[in-house]
Amino acid sequence: MPEQSAGMPRRRTVLASAAVTAAGVPLIGSAGQAAAATGSGGGAATGQAPDRELRKLLGEIDADRIEATVRRLAAFGTRHTLSVQDDPERGIGAARDWILGEMKKYAAVSGGRMTAELQSYIQEPASRIPVATRITNVVATLRGSVTPDRVYVVAGHYDSRVTDVMDATSDAPGADDDASGVALVMELARVMAKRRPAATIVFVAVAGEEQGLYGSRYAATQFKAAGVDVQGMFTNDIIGSSRADDGTRDPYTVRLFTEGVPTSETPAQANTRRSVGGENDSSTRQLARFVSDVGDNDATGMNVRVVYRRDRYLRGGDHIPFLEQGYPAARFTEPAEDFAHQHQDVRVEDGKQYGDLPEFCDFDYIARVTRVNGAVLWTLAQAPGTPREARIVTSNLTNDTELKWALGTEPDLAGYEVVWRQTTESEWTHVIKVGLTTTHTVDLSKDNVFFGVRAVNRDGKRSPVAFPLPGN
Repeated sequence: MPEQSAGMPRRRTVLASAAVTAAGVPLIGSAGQAAAATGSGGGAATGQAPDRELRKLLGEIDADRIEATVRRLAAFGTRHTLSVQDDPERGIGAARDWILGEMKKYAAVSGGRMTAELQSYIQEPASRIPVATRITNVVATLRGSVTPDRVYVVAGHYDSRVTDVMDATSDAPGADDDASGVALVMELARVMAKRRPAATIVFVAVAGEEQGLYGSRYAATQFKAAGVDVQGMFTNDIIGSSRADDGTRDPYTVRLFTEGVPTSETPAQANTRRSVGGENDSSTRQLARFVSDVGDNDATGMNVRVVYRRDRYLRGGDHIPFLEQGYPAARFTEPAEDFAHQHQDVRVEDGKQYGDLPEFCDFDYIARVTRVNGAVLWTLAQAPGTPREARIVTSNLTNDTELKWALGTEPDLAGYEVVWRQTTESEWTHVIKVGLTTTHTVDLSKDNVFFGVRAVNRDGKRSPVAFPLPGN
């Protein structure tokens, strides 16, 4: 692990005023410190190309296996949270046991690195829960080999519903919502079980989503109570189809919903945010930028459409309980939904088929969304963690910017990069390589631009950006 000596020099970057881009934005010009080219967005300055290891991993994701999983889950008839739990063929209990069995098969080839278990509790009567009900998540944990205490979570919900959210007996195949997301989680668990991530990855099939996010809320509170360092969480919910209700298709786009103002923000944090203008720089927004940097490329074949919103109108997903606990979390969803095939009784009206049936899923599309998630999770797990204690020194009024952060503990940590952008830009446009240090001064006013800090390891993998707050 690198150690910072008391005499570690303070680094400084001077921006050459004569060098400008076509847009009139100054480039970085200090000797020995290269800058990335500017760009208009989409990770132009901070993108990370997939390496050979990641391409091989993504190549193992199998659309046929994903299809088989979706069809098997739909075949349980209903997976309603209030449905029978002790029938081996039908209901949420049968689905739970099958998912656990598959996860244990994956764990068996992991060399002891992966475990699979049930996470259960009794939910007392509450909204959409009329009687005390056992809620059970299926959790597979792939322990990191270098920094196992750093954790990333990927989830989908295995419960389903029909038009009446309290109808626990009618067929509710739930193919798109959300067998598609569970199939993604299971396929990633299968592919990654044979590998050695540096950080820990947790694969979760949660229950109780349709009744009110009960399973994910329990999982998030358990992580928080145990002090788990969850540095990123993704839920995949309704990622099964590229076809909209008007028949148009967009098979190469997935939406990523990401909140700006943090759900867990305290009044003091809100005052700070208002003072520095950090509405677009929450940890979740930085996570979304990272997704664009590593998941939007030829290896996934997908365009990640980042939506600056916590979720869709009148809707909510399993990332929200993690946001409530202060964890960075976001939601993947197909580009345009067909509401005839979600939350619907299975029926035919006027010649039109309703219901969330497997025949309305696009399994190649699910596989591509799985590759986006795989690229993001694997890169997060292999890269250094997000820098801690990032701050802009505000003890004196100056026209330059002094940044500080805590030294990371990763044994392969190679150094840090400072990123910045104009306040009107949504993506980072400039990168300054500053080396293995915990402080750096840029000859640019903190009043005029936004700054960030990210870590780099010896393999060139980069962490998500940390947004610095005022401090000393």
